[in-house]
Amino acid sequence: MRKYVICYILYVLILSFFILSSCKNRNPNYITYYNKVNEIDSIYRYKRDTLAVIKQYKKLFRQYPPKNQDKIEEYETYIKLADQHHMKFGGKKSLYRLIPLVAPYWQYKRKENDFIQLYQKYGIDRQEMDREAAQWKKKLNRKLIDSFTVVFQRDQENKRSDHELLKANDRKNAQTLKWMFTNYGFPGLQKIGLWNGDFFMPSGPVLLHMADYPENHLYFKDKILEYVKSGDCPPRDYAAMIDRYYLHVLKKEIPYGVYSGYEGIKDSVMVNRNRKSIGLPSLKHVQLIIKDNFKRIKKKNDPDHLSKP
Repeated sequence: MRKYVICYILYVLILSFFILSSCKNRNPNYITYYNKVNEIDSIYRYKRDTLAVIKQYKKLFRQYPPKNQDKIEEYETYIKLADQHHMKFGGKKSLYRLIPLVAPYWQYKRKENDFIQLYQKYGIDRQEMDREAAQWKKKLNRKLIDSFTVVFQRDQENKRSDHELLKANDRKNAQTLKWMFTNYGFPGLQKIGLWNGDFFMPSGPVLLHMADYPENHLYFKDKILEYVKSGDCPPRDYAAMIDRYYLHVLKKEIPYGVYSGYEGIKDSVMVNRNRKSIGLPSLKHVQLIIKDNFKRIKKKNDPDHLSKP
């Protein structure tokens, strides 16, 4: 009898563990994800231990639906490194999963030879990639796109040279953004993309301009942080908004070192601690990321780089 009781208790404990794990994965906190990506990316850039990077990314992407952040490109990096080392990464399934993550930048991404060649290696041609990107675009929220297009055009009216007009427009935009958040959520890349036709409309500049109005600060500070945690808003856009509020309104040292750059920071320990609290890489790490990306872009723009050893 005692044996059956012990088995039953073990069964309940195991079942409870899986239920709790399932609940955690249902609403993941992406700040934890971003910090883990930063740890793995540091191994990649500083130690060049690619096998450890592949294994740790594989484990992370089992726990979180992957992002593919600008400049770090963690999911794409994982796939490319795994392919280079002949390690399993999910093959076609993972390659198809990557397309929506890069689709907001598709007009540039589809021109990258190494990216195209990777897909062709697994039997996915450029036409199929274009079809997948087009399907992603069809699923975007058209009402949210139209609403945010109005907000962005209003934000940039007269290149923000008319002070009274920009204040009136910013206040209208604050109300529209609140309405959008309530009805549709955050206008992130996977809901509205980055382009409306030929019109480029990132959300970062609009959020940045919300920082100049103390009456809205608490709302946007708390609300946008929720969207950072849900993975809808990049931590950098949130940090720039808060930095600008500290600099323009409070006249204090910026907490994240994003808005006015990395020069002149007095307390880098405090800034790095603040950056980690929202999932940003350290000041030293981000400078290496920028440096590596500059080298990569320079190499791609060099017509002779393919013939160089």
